[in-house]
This record gives sequence, structure tokens and C-alpha cells, in this order.
Amino acid sequence: MKILSKKSLIDSKIAKISSIELSSPEIASKVMPGQFVVIMVSEKGERVPLTVVEKDAAEGVIKLIFQEAGLTTKMLGTMKEGDLLYSLVGPLGHPTQIKKYGKIIIVGGGVGSAEIYPVAKAMKEAGNHVITIVGARSKDLLILENELKNSSDEFYVATDDGSYGRKGFATDILEELLSKGKYDLVYSVGPIPMMKSSSIVTKKFNTKTIVSLNAIMVDATGMCGCCRVTVGGKTYFSCVDGPEFDAHLVDWEELAKRGKIYEDKEKHICKLDKI
Repeated sequence: MKILSKKSLIDSKIAKISSIELSSPEIASKVMPGQFVVIMVSEKGERVPLTVVEKDAAEGVIKLIFQEAGLTTKMLGTMKEGDLLYSLVGPLGHPTQIKKYGKIIIVGGGVGSAEIYPVAKAMKEAGNHVITIVGARSKDLLILENELKNSSDEFYVATDDGSYGRKGFATDILEELLSKGKYDLVYSVGPIPMMKSSSIVTKKFNTKTIVSLNAIMVDATGMCGCCRVTVGGKTYFSCVDGPEFDAHLVDWEELAKRGKIYEDKEKHICKLDKI
């Protein structure tokens, strides 16, 4: 699949985040908010799941956002407009249930902003009063701020260092809002600790909460079982049964432990030209 355009969103010593637009008419015609695709940069590379941030069904184009973390995403970062990906599969996972809930809060942490954007936009179009909270370590690590503002009735920012918005965590603002009024739904996406914290906060207020789990995926079509998660005491595969689940039923301790399985290998330094 051809890369039609590529844009650097953040290029710092801390993080490198980019967006790419791909030509994929079939996926663009079917993908819904909450679903993802899997890409392979090269024949010998791993399969990487990425949320579809935007689509243009008429033009047959989808937009993805990725952060350079491991070898494959760093390889993707070296690709240019006109280059071809080895493969692209999707749409995968169940779409978000979009309907008129009433007043909802959407929380995004870090690159999770890319995942909440299509949901916030769809929820707003469905007639909901959308409040969006985004969190980042600092101002220069925020992405999609304007896009999320335009898809929200209220918009809040929290940064760890206080360089922008409110100093603290997105969940601090979430708790304050819930303490002042009733909300019909909370939707949270981001690092596991942030989603777990969101779940703890909303459970105190008995507020329905959905999370999109970023469990480790190898195959992403339900064949390998690597992305298994425990929800309500039952085992599910986040790729085919999710990626969205009831936050109050997720076994967060197990999810965190499974997410660290390959930590030692992720720290291994590889040269890009070896793949």
C-alpha cells in the first residue's frame, strides 16, 4: 500500500510521532471509529496494530498516527511519500458503539489522543455533549489538540510538568468533573496506568466506562492468543473480541504484567539494515 503523505507531528529527544496517509479504498469504505489496521513495513518485519484516525471513503484514503518506539516503527519512520508498505490488513476489531448517550467524557493520554479523536468526532455528530480531557507529559508532546477541540463541547488539557493547561493528570480533571455532576459514559484510551486510574475514579461514581486496550498483539486476527485479556473473570482476545471492554471488569494487574513480557527484548538494540 502506497504512502500518499507523511507529516511529522512531534520530533524531539523524548518522542517522534508522525502521521501517514495510505491509499486503501476497501478499508476506507468500511472502517468505523474504534477499529484498527495492522501494517507490515517489510516481509520480515512484525505486524503493528494502529488505529485509523481519519478516513476519506470517496478518495479511498486512511490516516494513521504512530510513535517510533521499537524497530518496526522506527523503520516506518524512515519511509517517505511514495514508498510502499509490505502489507495492510483491516479493518479489525469491533467498532465503538456510537449513539446518543447524553453527557460523555472522553479521556486520552499520550498517543491515545489519536485513538479518541475519531470516537469524539462520531459521538459529537451523534448529538452527545462531549467533554474531552487530554493528558501529556508536557506541552510539546500534545497531538491533535485543534482537532479534538473542534469535536468537543468542552476541552481540558493536563500536563505532568504544568507547561500547558493544568499541572497534573487527566484523571484529576476527570474526578473533579464526576464529583460535580452525573455523566452517562466515560471513554478512556492511553497507557495502561492511566486507563486503570480512570477505571478506579469512575467506579467510585458508578459511571459506565469503556477502555480500548493496547494488549500486545502478534497476529491480530485471533490466531496467536498473545493479546488475551481477562475481563469479568473470562478470557478474551482483544484483537477480535475488543479492543474495547468494560473498564470496571478488566484485570488490570494481569494486563500490566503481560505488557512487560518482552521488555528485555524491546531494549535490545538492532540496526535498521538487519531487516
